[in-house]
Amino acid sequence: MNKLNMFKRIGVVSVLCLAAATASAQSDTVRIVVSFNPGGPVDFVARVLGEQLGKELDRQVVVVNRPGANGTIGAMDVARSAPDGSSLWITSVGAAAINPSLYSNLPYDTQRDFVPISVVVNNVELLVANENDPANDAAEFVAAARASARPTPMASSGIGSIPHLAIEQFADASGAEFMHVPYSGAAPAITDLMGGQVSGFFGDVAGLFGHVKSGRLKALGIAADERHPLLPEVRTLAEQGIEGVDTINWYALFAPAGTPAETVAALNKAVTAALETPAVRDRLSASGADPAPSTPEALAAILARDTAKWAALIQAKGIKAE
Repeated sequence: MNKLNMFKRIGVVSVLCLAAATASAQSDTVRIVVSFNPGGPVDFVARVLGEQLGKELDRQVVVVNRPGANGTIGAMDVARSAPDGSSLWITSVGAAAINPSLYSNLPYDTQRDFVPISVVVNNVELLVANENDPANDAAEFVAAARASARPTPMASSGIGSIPHLAIEQFADASGAEFMHVPYSGAAPAITDLMGGQVSGFFGDVAGLFGHVKSGRLKALGIAADERHPLLPEVRTLAEQGIEGVDTINWYALFAPAGTPAETVAALNKAVTAALETPAVRDRLSASGADPAPSTPEALAAILARDTAKWAALIQAKGIKAE
């Protein structure tokens, strides 16, 4: 064998060995893809979960942010990934169960293109008002809205978002008239609420708790069946005679369709163990989120239920994404 052919063979073998080593390294890493920017609530939950999940799986877990197109970019990243448990999608209810009815040309279908792993956390929606608002609770807020000559302006984090849909349910449940003012995210909506440009806002307790405790915002009511442990003095809307506002903003973990059942079962076991670790539970609970591991079957049922529920409301209200 001449030297040229020998070097060619060595080069081919080296490339094959490098490819094999790379593939092995990749298989030892699990990506949790977040469809939103770093520093947001979904990203926070993903990083708290990911740290302990890596220990449970004895694999490296990395959080990767793929923001854009209201969750679509991150969803498609995972949907197109190998169904081997190495790429997971963590998402809020919006991208999973609301987008399919909000966008007519959505390139993914959560129930078709993904398999459920587990619910990660539940987030309760809290109705808040400006600190100077005369209302002391949701009932007084509704009474003032009914007495107003004009619709009461309420902010949301965007068209079709959970805060928007909460406003629609709130209007139906209370009989008051509200004007929906959409923003590009919760942060600018909260800023304008503090500034008095709008009168009310529904948002996750996790994102509002600090503002309530500082006195910058006034907590009026909890949109859930029970009071929140961080705000035990705040009555539920139902306790105030306002029934039918059902807006739990869950975050859940999904894998690409075709992921083997044994892989799903192993991931579910690891996620459950991670969320039941006291340090993880305490950190998530302190933020206002409620750790809520589930079976894959339970998540599938929740996804189907909420997809149908939000589709009915979106159709009834004629809500269209811009």
